[in-house]
Amino acid sequence: MKQGKLIIFAAPSGSGKTSIVKFLLTQKIPLKFSISATTRPKRINEKEGADYFFLSKEEFDEKIKAGDFLEWEEVYAGTCYGTLKSEVDRMLENGENVLFDVDVLGALNIKKNYAENALALFVKPPSIEALIDRLKNRGTESEETLKRRIDKATYELSFEPNFDISIINNHLETAQNEAKQIVINFIK
Repeated sequence: MKQGKLIIFAAPSGSGKTSIVKFLLTQKIPLKFSISATTRPKRINEKEGADYFFLSKEEFDEKIKAGDFLEWEEVYAGTCYGTLKSEVDRMLENGENVLFDVDVLGALNIKKNYAENALALFVKPPSIEALIDRLKNRGTESEETLKRRIDKATYELSFEPNFDISIINNHLETAQNEAKQIVINFIK
């Protein structure tokens, strides 16, 4: 059986990465989405092992100490998310192509672990001004959170040269189709 490959998407918030990943999952491409582990409580409609792997903070901390995560982050105080190496390896050994939607540093950690078997794609807005407009148009940001997101985006954009391919999301449908072609070419 042919071993699977990893396709890793990362981007500053508001760049359209999640919209591209969701689009790819609706296409007739053999992809499986990477399921993260989290310490946050399970919601009523969520299933263990389908939506997330739900761990206590203590279990999560033990896995950090054991080196079980490819990448992890404490997103909010006490609420952590991470990618279990054992789960990714299991999927690859089953010949599955694994699709990731992660932060910039997490993407680079995954790429480092899997080298040529992984493709790291960076999605970016056409400009910082366009990103500011997108975040403002969401209507979910206060001036303070908007400033934080822009500062973080500027920092994350500095990592673009470390990625295999960059996709400029000037028009979502065009970016989705570009990503689709890149992924198909990589996994064949």
